[in-house]
Amino acid sequence: MAYTFHELKEKTVADLREIAKGIEHEAVEGATQMNKDHLLKALCTALGIETHEHHQVVGIDKAAIKLKIRALQKQRDEILASQDRAALHGVLRQIHALKRTIRRAMV
Repeated sequence: MAYTFHELKEKTVADLREIAKGIEHEAVEGATQMNKDHLLKALCTALGIETHEHHQVVGIDKAAIKLKIRALQKQRDEILASQDRAALHGVLRQIHALKRTIRRAMV
């Protein structure tokens, strides 16, 4: 059976050890002595699973938002160089709001 990192992470140590019994790989040797963190990493190595999850942005145009963020960051740098701090707050809030938009769209 093919597993994902998330599925393995949700399993108990006993379940992970049962999975390791059926695998012949040097990474899982001594699995009965490993704690969950080490066993999880060893299983991922043996099964060829990446040890981190990739997130995808769904429902928005991430590239367009990142262009807006870069433009606002240039504007922020110009404001900081000119020592005119009155407009700085608004620009920082816009950057923050756009970054939050991207984070909310992640799956």
